[in-house]
Amino acid sequence: MTTWQGWRHFAATPPPQPPAPGQPLRSTEERLAYHSAFVTVRTPFIDTLTNSVRTLMILGQHQQTTARPSLIVTGPAAAGKTTALLHTGRACHLAHTRQHPPHGHSAHPQVPVAYVLVPPAASAKTLATEFARYLAIPVTTRMTQAQITDAVCHTYNQIGVRLILIDEIHRLNPRTTTGAETADLLKDLTERIRATFVYAGIDVTTTALFSGARGAQLAGRASLVECGAFPARLGKREPFRELITGLEAAFDLQAHRPGTLPRLAPHLHQRTAGRIGSLTRLIRQAAITDGTERITKTSLDAIRLDHQAEQHHRPTPTRPPPHR
Repeated sequence: MTTWQGWRHFAATPPPQPPAPGQPLRSTEERLAYHSAFVTVRTPFIDTLTNSVRTLMILGQHQQTTARPSLIVTGPAAAGKTTALLHTGRACHLAHTRQHPPHGHSAHPQVPVAYVLVPPAASAKTLATEFARYLAIPVTTRMTQAQITDAVCHTYNQIGVRLILIDEIHRLNPRTTTGAETADLLKDLTERIRATFVYAGIDVTTTALFSGARGAQLAGRASLVECGAFPARLGKREPFRELITGLEAAFDLQAHRPGTLPRLAPHLHQRTAGRIGSLTRLIRQAAITDGTERITKTSLDAIRLDHQAEQHHRPTPTRPPPHR
């Protein structure tokens, strides 16, 4: 998805759907493929992010003199940040396509959304090259960072990119010379490209991105949206159980007993720390593992989760009382 062709395919391909009532039984291979990809449950956070991005896009549409307001999505690993980012980008892409249907005689293709990953230990030049690679802008080894940046800004404005999603922003460290130059490049791009920028990264507020003069500039221009773990309880509601109920409703399993997973909500919350990424991985793996066409506590407990979730779930060993 870090090229326009890949993003367009992602945005235009309908996401997996649960079986409709009365639909003919899908084959085993089809159901394995379905559970491997699985659905994206529309969470309150995804709705909040999508609405916030649309508002900022409208707010910055006619702004000319300074950088448009931006947005930072932050939260722990496996909390669903990238999923929410991609869902929002797809929604904006489809909305723009509906409002501005492509014309065969158009000189330039419509590219409303760009998705860029910050490379590990990114320099300003490598990040500028990632922006260029998304639109297949020709780049040679002899080109300077300034030349690549000029080509990127010109092409992005000419084609009309309106939303730029930048993932893995926590990889930037403005305290180093290379990181500072890369952060300055991002600031330059936000001022020269007529688009709304949305960043996503792990626990961004605890990194060096918000420190010093550069951090103050970023904090002054960007709103912060926190993507956290699902709480077991929130007032009278049980958000984590509601999430599990939505996931269970999307199963295409022949022998699964409805209500099994909601009853396991406290146990699953303890295992996953309420992180949607860890939860969906656990459920998807259970759905395709043993061929029983059902998910039980036994089958769930037999699956090892990501290391972070396993470390959270591991009980603290108790020390025996000292002998006297």
